[in-house]
Amino acid sequence: MSPVRPLSRRPPRRALSGHTNYRKRLKLVKSGKPRLVVRRSNKYLTVQLVESRRGGDYTAVTVTTKMLSKYGWQGGGKNIPAAYLAGLLAGKKATSKGYGEAIVDLGMHAPHPGSRLFAAVRGALDAGLKITSDKEMLPSEDRIAGKHVSDYYNASKESGESFVFSALPPAILENLPQHVEEVKQKIITNSSV
Repeated sequence: MSPVRPLSRRPPRRALSGHTNYRKRLKLVKSGKPRLVVRRSNKYLTVQLVESRRGGDYTAVTVTTKMLSKYGWQGGGKNIPAAYLAGLLAGKKATSKGYGEAIVDLGMHAPHPGSRLFAAVRGALDAGLKITSDKEMLPSEDRIAGKHVSDYYNASKESGESFVFSALPPAILENLPQHVEEVKQKIITNSSV
């Protein structure tokens, strides 16, 4: 008599399609800490604070870069300064709801030093959330403020080259760090919008 073979179990649909790494997710859930979930799309970046509960996940805070226009942001929704401001806003809302710490959940995105995803993490750190992260992964202060964009715009303007920049008006592009600081102060003083 031949031995009985166990039935093979098919992996979950989201694992097959490459949308979820269940081993990584299980480690995050077992930590017992709320997750700072950072996701990007073609137009925006979303920052959420999610708790794993018995009946399913509970989303305590959701902020998208589209919401930054309420605070005067005039730039696009998928750049490093916008990601930082969204992380700052999410962190302020989370701390106002009594959350003190979180663990980073980047999902299936590969972690790249200085990326938009880590700009959002830095914003949440600056808002007061305790997050364990490698300082080398966080973008520099100049990149968060958009100084590199202003420098490039001003250099191209002086050389006479005509480049198409984002939807930002030229007056803001010339001094983007000041615009980022103004929006940052509005978020810090009034994050209840």
